[in-house]
Amino acid sequence: MICRVCDGEKLQLVVDLGNQPWCNHFLSKDELGKEDFYPLRVVYCDDCSTAQLDYTVKKEIMFADHTYLSGVTKSLSNHFKGIADEVQHRFNPKGGAKSILDIGSNDGTQLIHFQKLGWDVLGVESSKTTAKIATDAGVPTLNQFFSKKTVKSLGKKFDVINAAGVFFHLEELHSVTEGIKIGLHNDGVFVVQFLYMKSIMENDAFDQIYHEHLLYYTLKTLQILLNRHGLELFDAYLAPIHGGQMIGFVGHPGQHQKTTRLIELEKEEDSSGCNSIEEYRSFQDRILSMKEKNINYLTEAKASGKKIFGMGAPVKGNTLLNYFNVGPDLIECLLEKNRLRKNLYSPGKHIPILMEDEMDIKPDIYYVLAWNFKKEILANNQHLVDAGIDFYFPINPKISA
Repeated sequence: MICRVCDGEKLQLVVDLGNQPWCNHFLSKDELGKEDFYPLRVVYCDDCSTAQLDYTVKKEIMFADHTYLSGVTKSLSNHFKGIADEVQHRFNPKGGAKSILDIGSNDGTQLIHFQKLGWDVLGVESSKTTAKIATDAGVPTLNQFFSKKTVKSLGKKFDVINAAGVFFHLEELHSVTEGIKIGLHNDGVFVVQFLYMKSIMENDAFDQIYHEHLLYYTLKTLQILLNRHGLELFDAYLAPIHGGQMIGFVGHPGQHQKTTRLIELEKEEDSSGCNSIEEYRSFQDRILSMKEKNINYLTEAKASGKKIFGMGAPVKGNTLLNYFNVGPDLIECLLEKNRLRKNLYSPGKHIPILMEDEMDIKPDIYYVLAWNFKKEILANNQHLVDAGIDFYFPINPKISA
């Protein structure tokens, strides 16, 4: 393969999580044991330092329909409201009708917050189920994959284009980036929200590596991509959501002044060494240590007669469960809030998924797969903590929502 960002050919394997199923394909009983498995490996580009998967599961398999919903967690909705308020304050302080296009708009949660501020909104969402949910909620949504062709068919430009948690998913990366450039007003702003590889490594959050996430950006590698397409990062900051997600602000060159906080983040990133292959090698070593620690914890707890439930059935949890080889022999069930996953099973390990609000039985241990919402989970379940139930976090983020 060639590098997804710079077309370089010098790629080195740095993280190998084995063969895994597409982790967003939660299974019905009839599908158990019939799922496909694909290599889950991260390679490093010697030319531009971008970390990326070396195998692509086709977008039509992963994104034509899935069960992820943005609006399920209060923390994420609050985060999206904060983004809308910030964009309004910074780029539309006098109010008035402005337009926003949301790429991968999911159930419309982000755009609903913009609608409340009086914006003209349009979502582009590839999943037919979530696109319908958004449309039913009053959010205009195109059910298709975003590309340069999409923008040209719309025949208009936007004041803001947003991409929350999708810009690292892109199989057609350069078509999408070119489409953003074409669709953005001269003084417009592209708001890109992405998992930050420096935070992933600092948190040892290897479970954020899965087939939907084709790329793992740092500020350096993102700017290499943007510069290739005539776009420029002018501001960024690290938000607590998802254990440390970078919020970047991008425009046409020369239209916005580069901020001091971006300059400081760039200096911090450079001094950390997170763009070096040595840091990726160290990350792989820590992943192996985490596997041993977690397996020992679960097997010892089970051997002592303790009942263990999984807290949450997030997509990333399936990377962890499959890599650790943890199934229903150790974790009896996964408790979820997202009703689209009710009575399904986790891919690969086939742990049954039950609704959190329908479960009367309490375990001795909650094994928290949705660790990125640690604060919210502990706050909502303080009464269970007080009752002596353990909440075990396999990954402990330094920054958590």
